[in-house]
Amino acid sequence: MSRQQGKKGSGSSKPKNKKAGKRRDEARKETIAREKAPVKKKVVKPAAPKKPSNPDEIRLNKYIANSGVCSRRDADMHIAIGSVTVNGKVINEMGYKVKLDDDVRFDGARINPEKKTYVLLNKPKGFATTTSDSKGKTVMDLVANATTARIKPIGRLGRGSTGLLLFTNDDAITKKFTNSKTGVSRLFEIELNKDLKHEDFKKIQEGIKPMGKLVSVEEISYIDGAPKTQIGLKIKNTGNSILHTIFDYLKYEIVRVDCVQIGHLTKKDLPRGHWKHLTTQEVNTLQML
Repeated sequence: MSRQQGKKGSGSSKPKNKKAGKRRDEARKETIAREKAPVKKKVVKPAAPKKPSNPDEIRLNKYIANSGVCSRRDADMHIAIGSVTVNGKVINEMGYKVKLDDDVRFDGARINPEKKTYVLLNKPKGFATTTSDSKGKTVMDLVANATTARIKPIGRLGRGSTGLLLFTNDDAITKKFTNSKTGVSRLFEIELNKDLKHEDFKKIQEGIKPMGKLVSVEEISYIDGAPKTQIGLKIKNTGNSILHTIFDYLKYEIVRVDCVQIGHLTKKDLPRGHWKHLTTQEVNTLQML
């Protein structure tokens, strides 16, 4: 009985060994085939080039943070609740980009991401008071190297006029200057084509009404030691045209205009055609006027 079982057991193992060997042979052939097969190189597609950022644009939250109002995180919150407008439109979009010259307002007050800058120029003749480059030589050419901030002149001096002109990017100071009632005084030395009559002197002093609108000056005087064609005139008005309005009304022609003082600022140590940055003390005094 044991002998028969042994025979059966030895006989039954042979097919199994044949099958196992066959599987090994097939696996070996597959391995050899894979090794001989050419290696396919992985094609890496180049990444799409990033869209270049516009250097003239800045994220709204950064614009607000740079202005000193709050942090970027807080700026996002204020944008979300509608506290910020751009060019008169409420912006709620996160990541919204603005240009540096856009009108951005926080709770109604205009803000500026640039450091406040104040430049005083002693303007020579031949330069137009404008920021447009289509007007030939302008005062912007004279202060081009003064700062990288986007400053603008406050008020105007005619191309043939000379004297002090203040440039800034501070909207609060600009607003202060452009208010003809509570603004900052400017002192002009004016030369006329003929002597200023005493009665006309009095009219200017008391206020005249060209075209029915009252024009008032703070002070008027004859310049000591000079002909009566030369006068000093102090007025709270940033426009150059107001001087012509006054003297055209009284039948005089203006030969020369020179702005010698703005508030407490004078031409001392500032030659014609040169500029300077205001000191901290000068700025503080200007803000308190």
